[in-house]
Amino acid sequence: KSDTNEESTNIACLLIHAAKIDENYTSEEKEIIKKTVKKLYPDLDNLDEIVLKAEQKENDSNHIQEFTKDVKSLSVENKIIIVETLWRIILSDGKSDIYENNLMRRLAGLLYLDDKIVGETKVKVLNNK
Repeated sequence: KSDTNEESTNIACLLIHAAKIDENYTSEEKEIIKKTVKKLYPDLDNLDEIVLKAEQKENDSNHIQEFTKDVKSLSVENKIIIVETLWRIILSDGKSDIYENNLMRRLAGLLYLDDKIVGETKVKVLNNK
């Protein structure tokens, strides 16, 4: 259980990091993050607590690698859910800037995901807006 909490907190940290990169962390983004954590960990019932903890942890950290180590061990399907969520967060304001695009490129590498998958996921998210 505590592993799940830590893992879900780190994944939330990663998503929050992406949400904050444009210096505009919105309640819409927070809802997207909660939904994704719930989708990946359906048994969690302390979502607000986990997101709050993740927000604090993300604030105190400047190393994105810290948050990606738990994601690396997920299945490819779950990694794609996370990448999709990252794009939904990044594109929730209707655009992606150079920092956000760089973040996604770095993450593709850190998560051992093909750039092509990351690009296709972005297109999918854009088409579903």
